[in-house]
Amino acid sequence: MINNKKIIVVLPAYNAAKTLQKTFEEIPFEVVDDVIITDDFSKDNTITIAKNLGINHILSHNRNKGYGANQKTCYKKALELNADIIVMLHPDYQYTPKLIPAMCTLVANNLYDVVLGSRILSKGALQGGMPLYKYVSNRVLTFIQNVLMNQKISEYHTGYRCFDARLLQKIDFENNSDDFVFDNEILAQCCFLKARIGEISCPAKYFEEASSINFLRSVTYGLGVVRVSVSYLLQKTRLGSFSLFKNL
Repeated sequence: MINNKKIIVVLPAYNAAKTLQKTFEEIPFEVVDDVIITDDFSKDNTITIAKNLGINHILSHNRNKGYGANQKTCYKKALELNADIIVMLHPDYQYTPKLIPAMCTLVANNLYDVVLGSRILSKGALQGGMPLYKYVSNRVLTFIQNVLMNQKISEYHTGYRCFDARLLQKIDFENNSDDFVFDNEILAQCCFLKARIGEISCPAKYFEEASSINFLRSVTYGLGVVRVSVSYLLQKTRLGSFSLFKNL
């Protein structure tokens, strides 16, 4: 705990057998109270490894539902366990768990409602081996989003996030996409609620076992990101109404 806040780390997993142990062993349990892993119908032995590591809460889907659906299961369980702070960390070891105390401290001390681990600050993405085309598309999409949503976020596409649980309770994330654009939808919802969003520089690693999406799915994701940002602008200016921002 930090400031008596219950901290739960959620691991949305898919074929993470080769990296799960390294990720888990770096989690700073001096501040983290519990860990949840949700396996999205992996083809490897992710669940077996999770059991061997002694993870308390192991959830599994009976079919591959998608990255967004995986997060929904994670967040729902964390809220059921009365988490005060929820950290979403990919178990593919692309992001270092060593930043969890710093990210949680910013939320626990009521400085921010959301803290993002940014690969862009301090050139963490390129230094870690992010492919150039992904870096360029990241920067272009982030620029478009900042303009349309009137924000100053260094990147919207990181998979390393720390939330005040009270913020997630205000968001109907169950109705968000089950695919990768879920990440952008939930950030847009946070922005719509005028949540305080902070960022911390995060080194990232790119290697064969680290999860990634192919070019075609990247294009689909990019189009989805633009759709979310345009929807946000139209909703804010009252020129449209979208279910994404209903009841916010």
